[in-house]
Amino acid sequence: MTRHSRSDEEPDMPRSLPILDPAIPPREKAEALQALLAPLVREGVLVAFSGGMDSAFLLWAAAGAGAREGGRVVALTTTSESTPERDKEDALAFAEPLAVEHVWRESRELSSPDYARNDLERCYHCKTELFRIAEEVAGEMGLRWLLYGYNASDRFDVRPGHRAAEQAGALTPLADAGLTKEEIRFLMEEAGLPLSGKPASPCLSSRVMTGVEITPQRLRDVEEMEELLRKAGVVRLRMRVCRDADDRFFLRVEVGPEEMEKVLRSREALHREGIRRGYRWVTLDLGGYRMGGGVS
Repeated sequence: MTRHSRSDEEPDMPRSLPILDPAIPPREKAEALQALLAPLVREGVLVAFSGGMDSAFLLWAAAGAGAREGGRVVALTTTSESTPERDKEDALAFAEPLAVEHVWRESRELSSPDYARNDLERCYHCKTELFRIAEEVAGEMGLRWLLYGYNASDRFDVRPGHRAAEQAGALTPLADAGLTKEEIRFLMEEAGLPLSGKPASPCLSSRVMTGVEITPQRLRDVEEMEELLRKAGVVRLRMRVCRDADDRFFLRVEVGPEEMEKVLRSREALHREGIRRGYRWVTLDLGGYRMGGGVS
């Protein structure tokens, strides 16, 4: 695990498990996670808590370790125009029963030209702002360790934001315990935790085509158009803001094949709303929902 840069002292911490070892059952990895967290919570931890599944599981595990070990666990949720409203609601509802301190801060990544230009380093600039805030809060509250929900599966993705986490000295207990995304989901379901069935929920900026400037209005368009589809019963979806070779902006809907009929039943409302917002057209991507569909 990476040591937080605010202290030069090395804690007495258990060794990490081998990553993605299928011979290690999820429950054993969960026990290893608790062993990793125990010495940290005694000295005070700040958990970067987005309201997504991974950071929720990490917060729950840290709160459990805190209840047994003493110490202090604080959740930090940052919000901005790129934060879906439902993620804010999920974060509030999940943290409250854990009886941990929950700190909210406004993130200002959109004020950075490096972020707004929306190149392949956008996530790095976003996480740089997140961890700047986190280090500030940790310092104010006297917390030694900064944790975030990077897991073992994430090691196989291209994640510029993780570079910002490493630069901030953030710790990654889920990855160090060898817990994959699916194992985290399994353990959450077994514990009866909410959010275990929550689909991946990256920030609204991830829906904007790379190279298209991030603006508050485009983010509102994405969130409100996605909400229109959710009201029509669509569960897993992305509304992408795209630009063609003639510099015309349009919206591209991605859903699973089994949900395309729901989109088609809402086509008139989608078309009307898209045109009202200034887009040339609204299209349904027959390739279906896929991660990273907004990159190009």
